[in-house]
Amino acid sequence: MKAEPVKRAFKFRFYPTEVQAAELLRTFGCVRKVYNLALQARTEAWYQRQERVNYNATSALLTAWKKTDELGFLAEVSSVPLQQTLRHLQAGFSHFFEGRAKYPKFKSRKKSKAAAEYTRSAFRYRDGHLTLAKMTAPLDVVFSRPLPEGVQPTTVTVSRDSAGRWFVSLLCEDASVAALPPVADVIGVDAGVTALVTLSTGEKVTNPRHERTDRARLAKAQRQLGKKEKGSKNRDKARAKVSRVHARITDRRRDFLHQLTTRLVRDNQTIVIEDLNVAGLLKNHTLARAISDAAWTELRSLLEYKCQWYGRTLVVVDRWFPSSKTCSACGHVKASMPLGKRVFHCERCPLVLDRDINAARNILAAGLAVTVCGDGVRPQRSTPARQSSAKQKTQPARAGLSSLQGGEEVKWRTPGKRWPSRPGSTRDPAAHR
Repeated sequence: MKAEPVKRAFKFRFYPTEVQAAELLRTFGCVRKVYNLALQARTEAWYQRQERVNYNATSALLTAWKKTDELGFLAEVSSVPLQQTLRHLQAGFSHFFEGRAKYPKFKSRKKSKAAAEYTRSAFRYRDGHLTLAKMTAPLDVVFSRPLPEGVQPTTVTVSRDSAGRWFVSLLCEDASVAALPPVADVIGVDAGVTALVTLSTGEKVTNPRHERTDRARLAKAQRQLGKKEKGSKNRDKARAKVSRVHARITDRRRDFLHQLTTRLVRDNQTIVIEDLNVAGLLKNHTLARAISDAAWTELRSLLEYKCQWYGRTLVVVDRWFPSSKTCSACGHVKASMPLGKRVFHCERCPLVLDRDINAARNILAAGLAVTVCGDGVRPQRSTPARQSSAKQKTQPARAGLSSLQGGEEVKWRTPGKRWPSRPGSTRDPAAHR
């Protein structure tokens, strides 16, 4: 059976000439300007006149902006990236009204990612040479691996990170990604700080702590940055040094997570993880730095798409499931289990087990219950004294699957976001749909 093509991005580094760099930087600035203008127009149209402004309306506004003396420079760059940023803004509003994201924010020149997206009409890719619109010479791309044979990119995204490195991402529909041979192994994964993941088999993967490894180097670069005068060229150079240290940490962390998740997906048919509230955990200022360095959200994202690609099953157990307080042997639930206690001692049976291994086994058991009955796992816990029963009702169990197939993942519902309030304004999100 022929494999269904999947959207796959191939990211490479390239080295532009001075002319190409100037053209791309000009395009980045125009993309950011159009995005901010369109966001401002949509927001003001609703709050001041209760008018609906969608993608078509902002596209017409873009045409009008190009004809003005103040914004005439927008016509000097390719129009495709400008149209694409309007589509991205429309997608941002759609995600906002469906409760998957917050209200779109304005792009900052220093904090926002510098990127531009080109569709097929704005680039040419032939024989390994990539040429963008408004450019006569192809980009000097370092292809670290070949694209799938006979596959042409559908979109090209050019970006420049804070460390000054240039990247190009080629999005292709790859039919060479096939499901892995089925295996009988299933595994539960408990995420942690000291051990990045603890598996139900008893194996612990030590957290490399990439940020801690380069902390001294990062601190030195930040001290030098703090001594430079604001607005000076020396401050820009110092800021670039800080960005390079951050880029080194990010690259090493991502490489490690790719290797780990690939091994888990290759060796196991079903992977059970826990639905962690990372945003809430980051509010703990004692552990926030370590949790950020562990990158649990990125770990889960990698597992999600790799399971989908290779025909594996990812089960997500409800975040309220007391995996650390439950005995994996008899099912007894402790009243409390402080973080300082690293060994689980059951009060009803002779089980004495490492805390994280016990939690991983409980997560696996919850996932197996899902695969057997096809229903959610309802946490068996009493209502905490600081919570009311009404508050509990707003936290449904999220470790359920109606039907479990290869590559499926548990879906959960994110509470909807409210329209940002302003004095004297009328809220009607439907007006912006």
